[in-house]
Amino acid sequence: MDRPFFIGNRKRFYEKMKPHSLLVLFSGEEVRKTNDENYPFFAERNFVYMTGIEQKESILFALKGDHDVREILYMLPPDPMKERWTGRRLKPSEAEAVSGITDIRVSGQFSEDFHAVAAGGHYSVIPENYESLYLDLFRVELSERERPSHGFLRQVQANYPYLNIESATTILRQLRLIKQPCEIEAHRKAEQITREGILAMMHASRPGMYEYQYKAEFDYALAQHGPEGPGFPSIISAGRNNFCIHYYSYTGKAEDGDIVLNDVGAQWDGHTADVSRGWPCNGRYSERQKLLFDCMLQTSNHMFDIVKPGMRMNDVDRTIRSYNAQLMVDAGIMKDVSEIGTYMWHGGAHHIGYDVHDLVERPELIAPNMMFCIDIGIYHEEWGIGFRLEDNLLVTENGCENMSASIPRTTEEIEDEIPHRH
Repeated sequence: MDRPFFIGNRKRFYEKMKPHSLLVLFSGEEVRKTNDENYPFFAERNFVYMTGIEQKESILFALKGDHDVREILYMLPPDPMKERWTGRRLKPSEAEAVSGITDIRVSGQFSEDFHAVAAGGHYSVIPENYESLYLDLFRVELSERERPSHGFLRQVQANYPYLNIESATTILRQLRLIKQPCEIEAHRKAEQITREGILAMMHASRPGMYEYQYKAEFDYALAQHGPEGPGFPSIISAGRNNFCIHYYSYTGKAEDGDIVLNDVGAQWDGHTADVSRGWPCNGRYSERQKLLFDCMLQTSNHMFDIVKPGMRMNDVDRTIRSYNAQLMVDAGIMKDVSEIGTYMWHGGAHHIGYDVHDLVERPELIAPNMMFCIDIGIYHEEWGIGFRLEDNLLVTENGCENMSASIPRTTEEIEDEIPHRH
């Protein structure tokens, strides 16, 4: 992504802010792993979407008056000793080149600046009374650890109770729903790299291969394109482990005849692909495996035929389920469509982008430049077969595009890529 992308994102956000309001976004902090070791830092995606900055302990502070907006970026100051141990920090000129923000200050100055503004004093010799504060307070569950925004909220409530708290998350969800051209191009590159990773696993596949060996093939292929690597923890499983939907152990072995399931995606310039394929480790599908796979494939192809602008988003999941159920009845796998819950365990569509399950406002109607997955999973425990077929969909002006179509997705295409081994 380039500087105009981040400048434009902020401009669109500011247009949705109320007059006389403030915005504070945090990049996040490192999380302790053990003793003196931290987990690798991963910047808040909303902060990156607005600034392009992925450095810890950075803060975006924006002040909107009646019409004009002032913005400040706070960052860690130079520290030769710390940089010697943990790497160089961005210089103000570098941060400006990425974000387009010209007023860049050291992070320790933020508290003083915020107090001067929130307390109703003079800021840049211009008196201004601010009434609202926008914060990104999203958490999937209340039990999750707090992020800097939650601690800051408590400080604000204690010291500036007259500030009305507004949801920055709501606006960001709206903005992130529609992808811009540079995002779509970044996603195409992520798809290309994902293809190479999946093909590497297919080409190496053999009975007796461990899941961690498949993962090593995937990771190596992605590493040839840079350090971003997978956009989320790879799901790579074999045999009975396929019945754990989010499986991360990588300890199982693919026995002759087992299906290898993977749900993986490369990240490129912040955008993450999300693709699932399932293949027999020995290179040849059994009749039952083909039967189930054909139901998935027909359902997926049907969805790519019918999705277009104006379709209800809720109908995507509903149609995937009902269409696949009828195919399974017609194939003699089930007696009645009401049994589909025995074999389909999860939804069939989620948005993708800066997050693999993208933080967007789920739309009522589909519109051009939305991106989401078409994900069909079948888990037949009695037959010992579990796999899914997941592709990435881009909504176009008149229909849609399968962005991962070049990754082998029929039984014939997949068998052509896997050595026939016993």
